[in-house]
Amino acid sequence: MEQLLIEWLKEYGYIILFIWSVMEGETGLVMAGVMVHTGDMTMFNAIAVAGLGGFTGDQIYFYIGRFNREYIQKLLRTQRRKFALATLLLRKYGWFVIFIQRYLYGLRTIIPMAIGTTRYSAKFFAVINFISAIIWASITIVLAYIFGEEILQILHFVKEHILYVLPLGIVMVLSIGYFFHVKTKK
Repeated sequence: MEQLLIEWLKEYGYIILFIWSVMEGETGLVMAGVMVHTGDMTMFNAIAVAGLGGFTGDQIYFYIGRFNREYIQKLLRTQRRKFALATLLLRKYGWFVIFIQRYLYGLRTIIPMAIGTTRYSAKFFAVINFISAIIWASITIVLAYIFGEEILQILHFVKEHILYVLPLGIVMVLSIGYFFHVKTKK
């Protein structure tokens, strides 16, 4: 099964990277950086594909907000605070929020939708979004390329010690989840 996954990544790596970058991103970019490190991808193509994927994803979210304002506000009723925060950040910091939004965990999809519901220029959003996406892809892929050997060693260690690492990982995730649950109740 592992060999099949590796073969798929080698054969369809750029397609997977694009789709992953549209939806989420960082994990796919790290994967691409490691594949550049191993010689299975080229740096320029990986950055271009990931940047275009990140750009496309945020443009989709922006236009969802632009053309479905009432529906989005109703659908994201539970995310009202994040939506309000995104709008406030846009008013206070302007284009810089568009530039850094992909680094703001928990707000990455909300910010483009929130901006889309405003009268913010679609062209200006696209330009800043494109520049931000290319820089985001470049930084992450280059760092993963530089630390490729270390990342591969970690993955090898996890694979060899999965019976110990998996329960420890589950305990850590549950502990962090409990901590944030308790913290948000106060």
